[in-house]
Amino acid sequence: MISRRLICLTALTGAALLSGCDKLGFTSAPKASFQGVDLTGAAYARGFSLPDQNGQLRTLEDFKGKVVVVFFGFTQCPDVCPTTLHELAQVKQALGADGDRVQGVFISVDPERDTPELLKAYLAGFDPSFVALRGSPEQLKDVAKEFKVYYAKVPGKTPDSYTMDHTAASFLFDPQGRIRVFSRYGAGTQALLGDIKTLLASQ
Repeated sequence: MISRRLICLTALTGAALLSGCDKLGFTSAPKASFQGVDLTGAAYARGFSLPDQNGQLRTLEDFKGKVVVVFFGFTQCPDVCPTTLHELAQVKQALGADGDRVQGVFISVDPERDTPELLKAYLAGFDPSFVALRGSPEQLKDVAKEFKVYYAKVPGKTPDSYTMDHTAASFLFDPQGRIRVFSRYGAGTQALLGDIKTLLASQ
């Protein structure tokens, strides 16, 4: 039978070793608590390189120092896309001055119909600071693969009346440009606000 004295000595030795690891820098930073799905350390959704609504090539590096919220959608989306953009605009407003440290990025999954002019007018109805990205079909395929998002054309009654199925969620990057959170559609404004506050505080 192992004596109580030996158990205590073993526990003390373990505590000492852990303390030594702390001093050597082996202990990881405290894990943040998110209401969305924690993607910290994920080997995907690492960035993008697409033209914006003004024809300027944009990458994640352009927004370093801000929490970046990336959403895939299309302008003729009846509910999911406008709801998501509206909620993000509300979050920015609720943050006051810190709202300037949040960047919304809308990636079109319907470049065939989402012209630069249409994207400009569409985003202006939510927040003038939001950026829309519109690539070629090949570029869209590549960025969708990087983010592991789904999109597909659903035929309508006429060739021009099709709609788009797509992943309904936002990807949140911290101010250092690291993917951190997958925020599902329907989580609500307060959940998104809480996770963005956590990321802003991590800078």
